[in-house]
Amino acid sequence: MDLTKEQIIEVLRNADAVCLDVDSTLCPDEGIDEFAKFHGVGDEVKELTNKAMGGSMTFQEALRERIKIINPTYIRLKTFLQQRTPIATPGAKELIDKLRERGCYIFLISGGFTEIINPTAKMIGIPREDILANKFLYYYTGQCVGADESLPTCRSGGKAKAIEELRKKHGYKKIVMIGDGATDLEACPPADAFIGFGANVVREVVKEKANWFVYSFQEILDELKD
Repeated sequence: MDLTKEQIIEVLRNADAVCLDVDSTLCPDEGIDEFAKFHGVGDEVKELTNKAMGGSMTFQEALRERIKIINPTYIRLKTFLQQRTPIATPGAKELIDKLRERGCYIFLISGGFTEIINPTAKMIGIPREDILANKFLYYYTGQCVGADESLPTCRSGGKAKAIEELRKKHGYKKIVMIGDGATDLEACPPADAFIGFGANVVREVVKEKANWFVYSFQEILDELKD
């Protein structure tokens, strides 16, 4: 689907639902990279994150490798979350509030982990049931087995699958995806429009292919003024 910027704005203004990526979009950082730093393996994991988001490595490969490198446990995750302050990209809450005023539903679709996303989502008023993301699986000892690979978001093309499921469940006519990475770009279609986001990181493949690429949430808000 190759829409002009003007057509994308028109879809946004009439959207039933807007799906936001989380890492480097809703949030200024990458949650799994921060979790890796906590374990002392930040550089190794960040390299894999960039490969996945830039499209040079499949998402599922990168996810498995990152979990293997971090080697997390339930207790370590709990400690990390207790020490981490939730933070959202400037303008995110304002955009969400504005879209809701217009009768639009908001969902978070992420290749990150629900456990790490929840504190920020709660801060900006996104209920847990509106988060479509990955989950850690654990042995009875608390050692992480890996990601729950039954969830669509654990693999390439997963965000597209998640949007298909949202449309089927709720009957939405117009869905917009906003994100910074290749996995967000490939979610349109089935999303009716895609907005490339570069406030926190600019991924060249996304900037090149997105017909509307913004550097702040304010740019999107400006197009929703009545």
